Amino acid sequence: MKNHSIPISILDTDLYKLTMQSVILTNFPTSKVSYVFINRSNDERKLISRNCFEKIKSKINQLEHLKLTKEEKNWLEISCPYFTTSYLDYLFNFKFKPQDHIKLQLINQDSEIQGLGELEIKISGLWSETILYEVPIMSIISETYFQTMNPTWSNKTQFIQSVGKSKTLLTQGCKFVEFGTRRRRSYETQEIVIQALLKGVSQTDQHQENGAFLGTSNVHFAMKFGLKPIGTIAHEFVMGIAALNGYHQSNLLALDLWEKSFGNQPNLLVAITDTFTTGAFFKEFESDLDRMNRWTGLRQDSGNPKEFVKLVKQLWINLGIDPKSKLIVFSDGLDVQKCLELHKFCKEEGVNESYGIGTHLTNDFQQLDENGKEIGPSKALNIVIKLSSIDDHPCVKLSDGK
Repeated sequence: MKNHSIPISILDTDLYKLTMQSVILTNFPTSKVSYVFINRSNDERKLISRNCFEKIKSKINQLEHLKLTKEEKNWLEISCPYFTTSYLDYLFNFKFKPQDHIKLQLINQDSEIQGLGELEIKISGLWSETILYEVPIMSIISETYFQTMNPTWSNKTQFIQSVGKSKTLLTQGCKFVEFGTRRRRSYETQEIVIQALLKGVSQTDQHQENGAFLGTSNVHFAMKFGLKPIGTIAHEFVMGIAALNGYHQSNLLALDLWEKSFGNQPNLLVAITDTFTTGAFFKEFESDLDRMNRWTGLRQDSGNPKEFVKLVKQLWINLGIDPKSKLIVFSDGLDVQKCLELHKFCKEEGVNESYGIGTHLTNDFQQLDENGKEIGPSKALNIVIKLSSIDDHPCVKLSDGK
């Protein structure tokens, strides 16, 4: 494995973190928030060693050295014209302050199991200054864990494996985006995967009925490989606005603030629907036909995706909107097989769709024994960093059940 010096770039993050930061700077410049790290793994993946902890801490502290370069700023001006000059100037002068914003501890240590413990991370500060921590911290945790706690894996087969996934998705008509930064096995893995996805494109006949590799959510890799950076809206944006302003029509307020910044960018008008359940979202969303027409699409991130398709399609039809003029973006724990099944279903229903695929692309590995033989799946970490409070108001999220 190459020894990349991570963190490597301030743009090694998801696009929606930057777009949200720009809206927050305009509308909530003084709001203070807190985030918490949660490891949902229910096995040995929940525990780390003191050595692993210290490496994670060191890499997080190294974030303070990251700075947007002039080359990166120039690229953003051209490739992301929706960012204002004032925001790009802010980002150019932005610096992480991990010593001020982040508290890390190794808790629940048990000397009987080699001093292993659980990682606790709390992030607090201005929303505009702390919103960029989530993605790099999660990728640092994942990469460091698999370097120190579970190093018996290899990138050797990743290229061939990812070329195969790319060609299958493309030939079966799926349009997809690489969404795998936060829970990637390593920086190198994500780089290999994107190269492989592009190789799959070059090896696939470009027929009209074929799918498309649309781009990546990772801004750094979009710049590196000449791809389109793609993003929607995260739950945290709606959660924070609701906690501050009340939950009545909080989805609509979030959409309205977003439109004020990005209303002339159809690719950025894809709404997240399940912050407080999809049912609650649609009760608000369907009340304004003009808004429904303006927004390009909807993102499905929890619950039953086929039921979601039927619900959304009927809603559009009832309001006189052609479903073919809209888009559904699926992003809930996808793998190639799920994408193929959903594509077949959406084609039958007459609905346009695309897929944001994350962990299945950047953290799909086999465990190796001492002889390098595959002995079963090497599971990714099930980790999240969640918005916990804003201006002392608790934040909540109520996703759809399966």
